Amino acid sequence: MPTTLFIDSTPDIDRVWKRVYGPGDPAITVNMGPVAEAAIPAAVAGYDTVINDATYFTEATLAACPGLRHIVFLGTGAASFVDLAAAARLGIKVSTIGGYGDTTVAEHAMGLVFAAARHIADMHADVKAGGWRPRQGMELSGKTLGIVGLGGIGREMARLGRGIGFETIAWNRSPLAEPLVPLVALGELLERAHVVSLHLALNDATRGFLDRAKLARLRPGAILVNTARAGIVDEAALVERLRAGQLGHYATDVFSHEPPSPDDPLLKLDNVTLTAHAGYNTPEAAMTMYRRAIDLAAKGV
Repeated sequence: MPTTLFIDSTPDIDRVWKRVYGPGDPAITVNMGPVAEAAIPAAVAGYDTVINDATYFTEATLAACPGLRHIVFLGTGAASFVDLAAAARLGIKVSTIGGYGDTTVAEHAMGLVFAAARHIADMHADVKAGGWRPRQGMELSGKTLGIVGLGGIGREMARLGRGIGFETIAWNRSPLAEPLVPLVALGELLERAHVVSLHLALNDATRGFLDRAKLARLRPGAILVNTARAGIVDEAALVERLRAGQLGHYATDVFSHEPPSPDDPLLKLDNVTLTAHAGYNTPEAAMTMYRRAIDLAAKGV
């Protein structure tokens, strides 16, 4: 039977976890995180399976965990936290969990669209600080929403976009037999869309996907929304365009390192809306994800 450690639970996770974990489930030790990098090998010692929410497993860390055979990552973006190539070389299986929160993440992405279009976070901060500055925003009905990646979350985003009144278009890496919205070339999408929402998985083919040349094709004043992974975007080029006012707004739930360091350039910009990687985080989605994580851990390698 696999010996399993949930390495980095949190109080919010634990409240939902206890509703999912049952008396018939295999024993899982729950450790409340975060766990410092140097402390990971000692924490993992004696376990062959780790459930991981947001702990970084570098090549050096993985090599220092000789008994580890399986990492169950809570979500789809394991590449942001686990050196997948090193895990494969060391014979460590990495399992991910997809499809658990398509609606939840799409709703968060659309929330970021509204927040960016109407300067909601800025006015909230103004009013709480005793100020009063009504800011002119963008009416979304009749504007063009471009969805990059028409998987489960992208399809939910398209459904929400139609309800708001967006003209919705999409680009997908592979052909789709029955897309919900018109598929267009990526360049056309970037040039036409008032709002571009990213819904790509992070892998070797998509790392740095939205590079300097593609960012330059975004229409002036466009809103870029990222609830996928930070690594999909060339951050240095993104920051340059935001500073120059060539990109209207960047609304993101994901960062290259989480939590971001105090010197992260995104924290210094005004034309951004930032949330703490919470797009997946509703009880409905979390219960589905934790149940699947328990089942994957029970199966072993």
